[in-house]
Amino acid sequence: MAQYDVVIIGGGPGGYNAAIRAGQLGLKTAIVEGRGKLGGTCLNVGCMPSKALLHASEMYDLAANGEFAKLGIEVKPTLNLPQMMAQKSESVEALTKGVEFLMKKNKVDYVKGWGRIAGPGKVVVKAEDGSEATLETRNIVIATGSEPTPLPGVSVDNVRIVDSTGALSLPEVPKTMIIVGAGVIGLELGSVWRRLGAEVTVVEYLDRICPGMDDETAKVFQRSLTKQGFKFQLGAKVTGAKASATGAELTFEPVAGGEPQTLSADYVLVAIGRRPYTEGLGLDTVGVVPDKRGVIANNHYKTGAEGVWVIGDVTSGPMLAHKAEDEGVACIELIAGKAGHVNYDIIPGVIYTKPEVATVGKTEEELKAAGIAYKVGKFPFTANSRAKINHENEGQVKVLADAKTDRILGVHAVGPSVGDMIAEYCVAMEFGGSSEDVARTCHPHPTRSEAMRQAAMGVEGWIMQA
Repeated sequence: MAQYDVVIIGGGPGGYNAAIRAGQLGLKTAIVEGRGKLGGTCLNVGCMPSKALLHASEMYDLAANGEFAKLGIEVKPTLNLPQMMAQKSESVEALTKGVEFLMKKNKVDYVKGWGRIAGPGKVVVKAEDGSEATLETRNIVIATGSEPTPLPGVSVDNVRIVDSTGALSLPEVPKTMIIVGAGVIGLELGSVWRRLGAEVTVVEYLDRICPGMDDETAKVFQRSLTKQGFKFQLGAKVTGAKASATGAELTFEPVAGGEPQTLSADYVLVAIGRRPYTEGLGLDTVGVVPDKRGVIANNHYKTGAEGVWVIGDVTSGPMLAHKAEDEGVACIELIAGKAGHVNYDIIPGVIYTKPEVATVGKTEEELKAAGIAYKVGKFPFTANSRAKINHENEGQVKVLADAKTDRILGVHAVGPSVGDMIAEYCVAMEFGGSSEDVARTCHPHPTRSEAMRQAAMGVEGWIMQA
């Protein structure tokens, strides 16, 4: 039996970053992954391949629909979908190999196979050939991530009715596509296929898109998507779906009451969220019981079992790769006797559509519900010089600050490159910064980042550029 300080089950962003940190701190570490490649959902069938297709489809859309012509670049693009998929796969392969290199660099043993807990301090790994090996360890870190949430009455075959994995590898551009779920995954993947030529209809149970997002920001975002050709069927409860050789039919009924309706399309994408993945993990052997949603509870990443820890999508909090990464680092630092910590009030969220959406901190609705007095500063990208000359002036930045202390409480942006620029506010908020701190910090001109500053100026009513 191999003896370890830490065995990590799951090779996604939470798991592999935990492994790297453990190696850096001198802990004898193994990481167990059954997929055959490190990187988890994010690198293999999630964040990274979707961004590869979002980037490629955006370039195609700009060339095909007149944006290049406006700039004096006249081209007639031809879509080569197999090549677009091939470059996606090449990029993913390079990233997963990069993670494997980082394991070697940090002296982490990479054990291929499906891991299960077999009692305190024991992890059994079943390899592809069926053979099993037992790893003995002082600490087990569960980092098994999540899987697409199934929709009752809808059977995903990943041929005509697909989940997020299937939607990343369609063999053709659909003429029509139905997205079930108006969240991050559905809107990003819907954007890919809409840009390549599909007519996209989004069916959502709630009466709004992007549940949990600041209301005004969601409305600004929806208006932009509608201009791009998205159709929305909100307040609709899906009751079933049937696939045929050439397409699929989706049935739904209005949540508020009314006659059932049917929509037909070439493909249906079910994207109603994700759920923790704990299948075959052997939690019962150490007395760990997930809740009814499958979530494993934690207290500073400790489960109820001695020496068993949990991070990432499989435990509480937002299902985001960067949240899992931070938890992995904090968890390992606690195991090593250091002070690990994650500030859950400052975890940004980004939707990588065009325009992008980026948020951090509290929404207006949350502040109102908590009875916190706040001020608002808003600045439109139509008034940002760089955005205007780049013909990408949709959206706005909104800053929420405490009415008494001016401390930044939340930032919500729709616009070009806001996914990168939101980090400025994450840093400011981590240091307890005020809107005035950002407003009085010199920003380079002409850049999109000036919109972030101008919105901060707006909190005290001294916007300069609009």
